[in-house]
Amino acid sequence: MATAAAASLQYALHGAASASAKPRSAAPGRSVRVAAARRSASADATAESKSGGHEVLLFEALREALIEEMKEDPTVCVFGEDVGHYGGSYKVTKGLAEMFGDLRVLDTPIAENSFAGMGVGAAMKGLRPIVEGMNMGFLLLAYNQISNNCGMLHYTSGGQFKIPIVIRGPGGVGRQLGAEHSQRLESYFQSIPGLQMVACSTPYNAKGLMKAAIRSENPVVLFEHVLLYNLKEKIPDEEYICCLEEAEMVRPGEHVTILTYSRMRYHVMQAAKTLVNKGYDPEVIDIRSLKPFDLHTIGNSIKKTHRVLIVEECMRTGGIGASLRSAIIDNFWDYLDAPIMCLSSQDVPTPYAATLEDATVVQPAQIVAAVEQICQ
Repeated sequence: MATAAAASLQYALHGAASASAKPRSAAPGRSVRVAAARRSASADATAESKSGGHEVLLFEALREALIEEMKEDPTVCVFGEDVGHYGGSYKVTKGLAEMFGDLRVLDTPIAENSFAGMGVGAAMKGLRPIVEGMNMGFLLLAYNQISNNCGMLHYTSGGQFKIPIVIRGPGGVGRQLGAEHSQRLESYFQSIPGLQMVACSTPYNAKGLMKAAIRSENPVVLFEHVLLYNLKEKIPDEEYICCLEEAEMVRPGEHVTILTYSRMRYHVMQAAKTLVNKGYDPEVIDIRSLKPFDLHTIGNSIKKTHRVLIVEECMRTGGIGASLRSAIIDNFWDYLDAPIMCLSSQDVPTPYAATLEDATVVQPAQIVAAVEQICQ
């Protein structure tokens, strides 16, 4: 049924697409974009610094990416609850329905399994859907579609179908949102074969990763943090994309490698200021790509510092940190001079009370103490 619905939607979208909208170029143009996506993190930073740029909030950077890609490619469309005329719960899709029409920015019923399945079917039929979960925790209701269909259909069809779908939405511990709205589902989706996963942490990489995810032929899950939407940064005026499989060097250092992502990047950088005052020189890497890990960047750092601290908001048991620690042990054991430490959220449902909520999540003081212990 998802495929049949997608066929009708495909016909409607192509018919409704503006005559001025030009489809993407064929393989040569795509190869150029893929090559551009594989620029190093340092090259990304250089491009940013050379540009005059403009200041945006993180949610506005995501919105810019959507608008640019929807203008360039009439097969790009958005599904989700309240993504249309309401503009999305966090205003990422604000104004898109007026710009592109109700068929390309489609408000759906509160039925995550249904509209995720429709997104998979649309991708099978040649569209590039972006499925928004109003909250990442709600996408547990679509887990069957994401796991058994989204991640597997390319393989189980013998390559007959591609599933170029982006699944995105807010997650993480907010401020007193309660347990059900504070889910970190990275580890849930990490175990699904066939999915790529990235986590944005700045307006710059939010836009670059979103554009790269839309252009990818693979299903991509983009994790956004509910407390980072109002983060402001200057980004380039010219077009750019970020590599989906590349980590970002945030702060070069010599004494210890700190691996982190999403909101914890800022807790780590806050701790880094204290550590520098104490005489330590931490190297901070935002891993960005949660699946696959950028073991090239991570490995080069470990070969230099010989010590590793992982800081995450995901859960301790079976979290991203556990998988990352295993990968480091498998690949870089001989370069380690100290045990790998991992700071994660407590294995409890996130409390509503603010003080208890803070106690479940890693705080900067804990990061400082962990580095001091590793470097003894």
